[in-house]
Amino acid sequence: MQKCIVGKKVGMTQIFDAKGNVVPVTVIEAGPCVVVQKKTSDNDGYESVQIGFGAVSDKHVNKPMKGHFAKADVACKKVLREFRLDDCSVLNVGDIIKADAFEDGDKVDVCGTSKGHGYAGVIKRYGQHRLKETHGTGPVHRHAGSMGACSDPSRVMKGKRLPGHMGVERVTIQNLCVVKVDAENNLIALKGAVPGPKGGIVYVTDSVKKA
Repeated sequence: MQKCIVGKKVGMTQIFDAKGNVVPVTVIEAGPCVVVQKKTSDNDGYESVQIGFGAVSDKHVNKPMKGHFAKADVACKKVLREFRLDDCSVLNVGDIIKADAFEDGDKVDVCGTSKGHGYAGVIKRYGQHRLKETHGTGPVHRHAGSMGACSDPSRVMKGKRLPGHMGVERVTIQNLCVVKVDAENNLIALKGAVPGPKGGIVYVTDSVKKA
């Protein structure tokens, strides 16, 4: 059975293995998740399962989503995520997925949103050079420089590197090892770093690149 779960990044710490070596780990609060919907080839053209994670008040859910959860007879969830599994028949609507679905030594892929760096200039964002601070450079030594052509074509060319929001993107880390599973508290410890800030939502699945 292919495994999948939605969780929240708790933070990083370190644990000691059987030989006394320090292992840096990322702790993830994995589940409990509930299967909200199953998609089939006959109805939707492909097979997948949609699972929900995190409690949310009904007043923060719109009417269409309330109907979606009511159809599955499950409580409203904060996060919905769809997974295409090799075999979706093993999961049914209403099934609960917990951290104990994974075991020590499993290889997993973790998908999350990277931590943003805010609004950044071209030097920080793209590594461009700065101007010299002497001989009349003035207060523009960290600016982007020329925008390109003049009256023809009278516009900034597509692809021009300019200041803007930096760093927020979807990142997938493959082949991380599950070091420890705390089924009682729904916690999973993964060796290494996981993308995203503390409290960020992450998606954990079986690794496509087996060790």
